Parts: sequence; C-alpha cells; structure tokens
Amino acid sequence: MYFAGDPFLNEKTAKSGYSPIAALLCVQALFGSLPVIAKVVLAVMPAVSLVGFRVSITAVALIIVQAFRKRLWLHDRSDYWRLGILSLFGVTLNQLLFIGGLSRTKASNTSLLAVTIPIFTLAVSAILGTEKLTLAKLGSIALAGVGVILLIDPRNASFSSQTTQGDMMIILNSLSFGIYVATSKDVITRNGAFRSMMWVFVFSSLVCLPLGIVSLSTVDAAAFDSTIWWLILYIALGATAVPYLLNAFAISKVSPSVVAVFIYLQPLIGFVLASIFLNEVLDLRFVVAAFLVFAGVYLTTRQSSATAAEVEQAGQKT
Repeated sequence: MYFAGDPFLNEKTAKSGYSPIAALLCVQALFGSLPVIAKVVLAVMPAVSLVGFRVSITAVALIIVQAFRKRLWLHDRSDYWRLGILSLFGVTLNQLLFIGGLSRTKASNTSLLAVTIPIFTLAVSAILGTEKLTLAKLGSIALAGVGVILLIDPRNASFSSQTTQGDMMIILNSLSFGIYVATSKDVITRNGAFRSMMWVFVFSSLVCLPLGIVSLSTVDAAAFDSTIWWLILYIALGATAVPYLLNAFAISKVSPSVVAVFIYLQPLIGFVLASIFLNEVLDLRFVVAAFLVFAGVYLTTRQSSATAAEVEQAGQKT
C-alpha cells in the first residue's frame, strides 16, 4: 500500500517494510541536531522569533514544492479543520513550548524529560482506542526509557527553581507532540505526507509568524552575524521540514507507539556525534544504554508488525 494522495513516494519504496524504519532513523538524526544548534541561535534571538522563522520558512518551502507538483488542495474539506487542529498540537504548541523550554532549562533536563513522549503517545492512543495497550508494549517502551535514563544520568540534570518553568514547558511539549502522533495517522494517510504537512505548517505559521515578528522587534536583528541566519535556515529545512515529512510518512505506515519510541534514539545519536566531533569517550555505560534502547525499539517495532499482520489476515478472512 502507498499514499493514495501522494504518489511522489515510490510504491516500491512504500511497500518495503524497512522504509518507515529508515525514515524514523533519519528523523531522529535530524531532530537530534536541533538542541545544540538552537542553543547557538537562542543566545542572540528570542525563542518565539526562532519559532516564527522556523515554521514560516518550512511552510513556504512546502508550498513551493506542492505548487510545483500541482497538489495544493485537499479533496475532503473537513480535513482542513482536522489538519488545523493537528497543527496546533504538532507544531504551534509543540514548537513554542520546546524552544521556549529549551531557553529556560538545561539541555540534560530536556533530554531526560523527552522520555515522557512515548508514554503520552501510548496513553492517548489507548484512551482514543487507536492502539491496544499491552504489557509487552509497555515493557518494551519502559526498557528503552531505562536505557535513555542510564545514558543521560539523572544526576546531570538540575531540577531547581531556576529551571522549573522550562521543565514544565518541555513536559507540556511532550504531551502536545504525543497527542499529535497518536491522532494524525488517518488524515495523513488519506492526504499524503507532503500535502498534509504543508497545511499543518501553513495553519501554524498564521499564529507563529505574527508572534515571531513582534518578538523580533525587541532585539537588533540587523546586528546578527550571517552564521545565525544560515543556522536558522538549517533549523527550518534540515531540522524541521525534512524530519516532519519523514515522520508523517512513518506515521501513516506504523503504529503511534513505534513512531514515539524511536525518539529514544536521539540521545544515542547525540552521544555518537559528540564522540566523533568532540572526541568524547563512549564508555561501558553507553554500550549498556544503547543495548537497552535498541532492544526496546526492536521489541516495540516487532510487536507492531505482528499486530499489523494479524489485522491484515483477519481482513482477508472476512
């Protein structure tokens, strides 16, 4: 099966069971680069302004792509309001809370609190009845979560009164993104990744762009170094547009819990990059943590594949 509304994604690629997994791996690598790069930009630019640029540039880029492909409009008008609501949770609140929280807390706090995203995703999916809650699935996600906690080491986090506001914003960000992942599968599958994400970012930019402009007026933007603008462009395209598209593709192919649990790979990617570019040493703790994370991701993915196969067989019998 491939996107009925988006033949841009090759049918042969879409049929491959590894394509959503490869997409999710790329998503984590690209999202994993965001905290460090965003910290550089946030040193000179207000958080709300960065969100405004990030969302608006992504919206413009996707509009250009879809205009070239002549695939701008949705077939079902009711999907406009559905994507509008998804934009609120998946981009507007998600980005404002994440970037705002990142500027008010430590990077280690942010990584540790990201462990809650799969928990929120699975909880929302179970409440809505879109995914069955099983002990095996809970155990797999918990296993990966323990690996992340072991890797980051909670002793490096600092949950003090100075970071409380930022920490709460990151938790709310996790809840918002969890709701988005748990509820977006049907409408994205129906309209395709490109068209869906274009409208999600268009709706979000209607809120984020005005807020960003007002926020930018509080600083001297003309004094920004050219490097800052290049980093903003990378954040918008490399760390936003591309991973959101790949994530949307994966959401249409696998269960919400699988999409969410892959988030646990981000800290591993960050540590590997640090060892390559910053000559940091990967010790035994990293090896054990990596094993736990990969084991949890593998088990969650396998359970999802088994469930999908059972559903398909049941459908064929009927």
